[in-house]
Amino acid sequence: MILYGINPVLEALRAGRVREVRVGERRDERLRGLLELAAAGGVRVRRVSMETLERDSHRGVHQGVMADLEEGRNYGIDELVRGASGPPLLVVLDGIEDPHNLGAILRTADAAGADGVIVQSRRSAARGGVAAKASAGAVAHVKVAEVVNIARALEELKKAGVWTVGLAGDVPTAYDAVDFRLSTAIVLGAEGAGLRRLVRERCDRVASIPMLGHVGSLNVSVAAGVALFEAVRQRKTTS
Repeated sequence: MILYGINPVLEALRAGRVREVRVGERRDERLRGLLELAAAGGVRVRRVSMETLERDSHRGVHQGVMADLEEGRNYGIDELVRGASGPPLLVVLDGIEDPHNLGAILRTADAAGADGVIVQSRRSAARGGVAAKASAGAVAHVKVAEVVNIARALEELKKAGVWTVGLAGDVPTAYDAVDFRLSTAIVLGAEGAGLRRLVRERCDRVASIPMLGHVGSLNVSVAAGVALFEAVRQRKTTS
């Protein structure tokens, strides 16, 4: 996996997952700190041209640095559930193919202290490159379970005692009426299409985020943030 940008590479170094850092001519305080961290961890640093960085990042905003990242391990659903320090809080992504949205969701999941994210091996954006940049480095920290079938994953979560809550805009139940203090997996559908029929039918509950303006829906990464931090609010209130 290739990462680029100062924050994503820094977080990957802190997580101990970088094999090699490639750096261009740019020199500033943040980049010097990054290189010091790489040296302290025994990570190889290779000087390359800015043209090489442009090419390898597909002209992404690399800020003069890239890294080759060791592939993170693929967690099992049971591991995410058992690894939670309290009632599990998970995110399930049903076909999120926009890497900006995937990265933003990973960043929000990390910020909210979610115990993991479940994605489908097909019909899902790659977690490197653009998604890693959008995640601000959270891709190096968030536990991810990659599954073949999301609907079957929801059944597995139910057997593990986790309530599955899908988000959709066409139901009367508001998201803040859901009891997120319970073991919960928030299920988010693809951009535009939303939850697929079979996935939606497998959810224990489906809730909406009320829209008070003229636009009929939220970006999926924003919707993830709204629901996750409602869960954080409820759990903090009762702790």
